[in-house]
Amino acid sequence: MIKHSLIYNGNVIHKRFKPKEHYFKYKVFSLLIDLDELNIIKEKIKIFSYNKFNILSFFDNDHGPRDGTSIKDWVKQNLKSIGIYEDVIQIKLLCYPRIFGYVFNPLSVFFIYNQHSELISILYEVKNTFGEQHTYIFKTNNHEVILNNCSKKFYVSPFIEMDCVYNFKVLKPSERISVVIDQRDKNGKLLYASQDGIAKDLNTKNLLFSFISHPLMTFKIIAAIHYEALKLWIKGIKLVRKNLKIKNNTSIEQK
Repeated sequence: MIKHSLIYNGNVIHKRFKPKEHYFKYKVFSLLIDLDELNIIKEKIKIFSYNKFNILSFFDNDHGPRDGTSIKDWVKQNLKSIGIYEDVIQIKLLCYPRIFGYVFNPLSVFFIYNQHSELISILYEVKNTFGEQHTYIFKTNNHEVILNNCSKKFYVSPFIEMDCVYNFKVLKPSERISVVIDQRDKNGKLLYASQDGIAKDLNTKNLLFSFISHPLMTFKIIAAIHYEALKLWIKGIKLVRKNLKIKNNTSIEQK
């Protein structure tokens, strides 16, 4: 039985405040996957596969070390780097699934729980369209709303400078999910981005409904990223040159 994994149907919103305003919103669905339930999910839901092509699927090499090795082991190793040695009972990952073999996750969020089902850490896994990834690793308290902040360490958008600060505000997963990022530069608020959703049980009926309601969603996400970039370029927003080339970095954050 699938006990801890969920579907979230909701919206993604982006609003840029300067040098020119820009706004978009689109409907998405995400999965909150208990990594220990992946084999159960693939057995119970025929349209979903684990490390195998299907209508919907999850592949280990899309996250964490991105080499097909254990994501759970990778998380535990990173937790040791921030001084967390206690037993980890549960690792949940909020992400988009592959649809017909394709996915692009601009942001995936790991929620880490201890043996008392208390939230002890959050990992924000950020990807760019150059195939690169950076994960911001935080200790956290078991609050309903989690606040984290850090300096930007990873090139994401060709229209945003590196000298920025991220302010994360996350609702601990329950009947609702909310992930908000306020991005600020030295002159103030630059970008607001959010993803929200309402929880549904992860079963065949609900997953099929989410898929039909968001056909080819993952292809639309990457298309929307390039379409919105084109509109920013047409508006005359300056391009920021990419100077560093990385593959998969992590950073330990304090707040």
